[in-house]
Amino acid sequence: MTPSMTKPLAPSWVSRFKEQSLERGRRYAMENRVRIVQAGDSTITASCEGSGGNVYRQTIHLRESAKGTLLIVDANCTCPVRTHCKHTAAVLLKVQETLAYPAAEKDAELLEKLQAVLDARPPAPPQQVVDDVLPVPRLWLASVEFSAFEPRNGRMQRYIQHRAALSFNYLGEYASGQKNADIIQRQEHQSLRIKRQPEAEKACREQLRLLGFKIATRQSKALPESAGELYEMVNDSAWLNFTLNELPGLRNLGWELQIDEDFGFDLSTVDDWYATVDEAPERDWFDLELGIIVNGERLSLLPILLNLMRSHTELLNPERLARRRDDELILVNIPASPNGSHGPLQVALPYGRLKPVLVTLGEFYLEEPGTTTLRLSSADATRLNPLDGLPLLWEGGEQIRSFAERLRDIREFSASIPEGLNATLRPYQHEGLSWMQSLRQLEVGGILADDMGLGKTLQTLAHILSEKNAGRLDRPCMVVMPTSLIPNWVDEAAHFTPQLKVLALYGAARKKHFEQLQDYDLILTTYALLPKDIEKLKLQPLHVLVLDEAQYIKNPGSKAAHAARELNARQRLCLSGTPLENHLGELWSLFHFLLPGWLGDIKGFNRDYRVPIEKRASEVRLQHLNGRIKPFLLRRTKEQVATELPPKTEIIHWVELNEAQRDVYETMRLAMDKKVRDEITRKGVARSQIIILEALLKLRQVCCDLRLVNGATLPARGSASGKLDSLMEMLDELFAEGRRILLFSQFTSMLALIEAELHKRNVAYALLTGQTRDRRTPVKDFQSGKLQIFLISLKAGGVGLNLTEADTVIHYDPWWNPAAENQATDRAYRIGQEKPVFVYKMIARGTVEEKIQHLQREKSDLAAGVLDGRQAGDWQLQNEDIEALFAPLPDKKAGR
Repeated sequence: MTPSMTKPLAPSWVSRFKEQSLERGRRYAMENRVRIVQAGDSTITASCEGSGGNVYRQTIHLRESAKGTLLIVDANCTCPVRTHCKHTAAVLLKVQETLAYPAAEKDAELLEKLQAVLDARPPAPPQQVVDDVLPVPRLWLASVEFSAFEPRNGRMQRYIQHRAALSFNYLGEYASGQKNADIIQRQEHQSLRIKRQPEAEKACREQLRLLGFKIATRQSKALPESAGELYEMVNDSAWLNFTLNELPGLRNLGWELQIDEDFGFDLSTVDDWYATVDEAPERDWFDLELGIIVNGERLSLLPILLNLMRSHTELLNPERLARRRDDELILVNIPASPNGSHGPLQVALPYGRLKPVLVTLGEFYLEEPGTTTLRLSSADATRLNPLDGLPLLWEGGEQIRSFAERLRDIREFSASIPEGLNATLRPYQHEGLSWMQSLRQLEVGGILADDMGLGKTLQTLAHILSEKNAGRLDRPCMVVMPTSLIPNWVDEAAHFTPQLKVLALYGAARKKHFEQLQDYDLILTTYALLPKDIEKLKLQPLHVLVLDEAQYIKNPGSKAAHAARELNARQRLCLSGTPLENHLGELWSLFHFLLPGWLGDIKGFNRDYRVPIEKRASEVRLQHLNGRIKPFLLRRTKEQVATELPPKTEIIHWVELNEAQRDVYETMRLAMDKKVRDEITRKGVARSQIIILEALLKLRQVCCDLRLVNGATLPARGSASGKLDSLMEMLDELFAEGRRILLFSQFTSMLALIEAELHKRNVAYALLTGQTRDRRTPVKDFQSGKLQIFLISLKAGGVGLNLTEADTVIHYDPWWNPAAENQATDRAYRIGQEKPVFVYKMIARGTVEEKIQHLQREKSDLAAGVLDGRQAGDWQLQNEDIEALFAPLPDKKAGR
């Protein structure tokens, strides 16, 4: 920059500098280390490169003398000496050289003037040796931000480096390093030779080592080498701990502390924490704000912590969070306020206080950045429970916090068993009644997800009877169910709760009852009829609305699901031993009925839960989903509560395809494999499901019996099914042992073929399919002991049957959904069963049936992870699954 100075510097400025500083300044000026930024009559700004390549900034203020020359007011530098140093001398020499003299004469004249000034100075005073000065340790702290290439991600990364410099103050002179050279200090009438104190300096170095410092081995621009002996710490946590806990102690010991403005741990003090809840009685939501008080000002932590969780996902994992020590600190940066009330701040927050807050916010880290409050559903009040133990300044929220406490303790309430109930409730059934009563008090719904056979119907009838006895049943209750369950509900209501006035609203004559619905305590209808009757039924206010086998609304777009959501009820309940059969979207559909919006919309649910859990097996999102549904889902397994049940033994009964089946299987597999691959190439796996399932269906039918396959060439002689032959051999043995058998198949046409074989052997049997109108008679015949075998289609008989006389269950053909098979097995393995139960799964070796077993286990993992809180496997159908499903049969000669 071209200087704009119009007046010369007064030569007397030289006398303000030490000889050594002038000499080194002259050398720096001659080596062109000075860059003049501005040179005016009042201010000079410049930079100078010092030793070690460090560049310092200089600011020199001037004033005009009576003689018209410029006198120095002060000469400041960013180097450790700070003022009247060799760098400011170099700048002044450079300015004087440039402005005051012609180029040809300037060096000689300047040196003459400098020498004249130096010659005029008094002779050096006598020197005195001082060896009893104790040094004052100075610790200089600073940080620097810089960018560096990160090979792991191939990008430039921002880093912050921190350094500490140790030096020793001897009567105003700073020294460092371990050479222990004497310090020369010139005073007015004498010169002091100050002896350094190596033992005292060594003690200070040792003190820093004990505090966690180590000698810096990496270069850094945070501090120049001339600042002293450079130190670093292992990580930011160590720096943070030192700044908060150790630095005050050094100050108390008399250490001189110099902290630059850019030091990364210049912390503000947190005065207090606060929580504000904005609620209103007419609303079903509330606003929550959490924050800290710094210098008397309230600062919301929500946007800061939500952003922190996005960048540090380990804070979303409750288990990893719990391992943090309560006294461990996390550094939080708070941006400057928009209104200018405060600049950028840093605070250190202890995990002991943060953990409950982070657990509370863990559900909501996907909120939009920048929000200062969270708007939550009233049912979200349980999220406030972890905050109860914190010393917070609470404002508002008395009602919602009380609601949160009651929801938290929902399993602790014990309801009275209703008078007139014609049954003795087991302890877990009493717990189920109490849970439903608690939900009713809080005006929320829930899913009773007990295993099949544990008495969900009885618990629900006890709940409805409790409401009637308490005088709250001023509206009817309604249960929606599969058509096959209507007789079961009618019978159990008549037996357990004869006081209830029950209407079975089905059949052609049902319409005549539409005007008298209010006269009944309990209305029973079906999923098939609900969409047809919804215009009438939605006009009738209900007290409790129950969906039995609620998985029937697992498709939220189905007519039954849509109609169920239109019904008006004070309380909604779902009964299902399998609320999750195939994927998490089914669970969302149930909650969309129970608590609309509780799990967000389907798009957000898929993004935030289904994709991370099903595709990436995210334990963090799984735990969050578990926590979200926990108060509203009660699940008990037989192993947990029905300990008196006899053992259940599951057996894989391997069968071999006969030669005719093998030939047809391979021919069809090759054709289907090509068809499926072509479809996947065009549409991808996700959009090729129909073709995949069609192909698998044909292969499964081949495994069952060739007569199920259209166009299959039947053998001229011999059997059409190796599996059917194996079944009949097994049945001969089981009949001889006196076993009572339930035989399930998904194919009614297969049941017809089995019927024909039983006819040949003159074996009496019962049959139940979707075409069976009278379900009671075959059930009664089997339960009374008249028949030894009951043939049941999986879809028609998988629910609503109590067949505890059976001691053997045979699944002739497997399917994807293990829940469907378990439901079928539970027709026999339920409360009331006194005999050991044996479950046989007939699997054709090496075929698609064997592969299905593996996929069944993966689906079971998913359900266990969500409903029981166990770890979920990644069960999505992938390309490698397609490869396995359509793999060729193994060589029969090779064996297994």
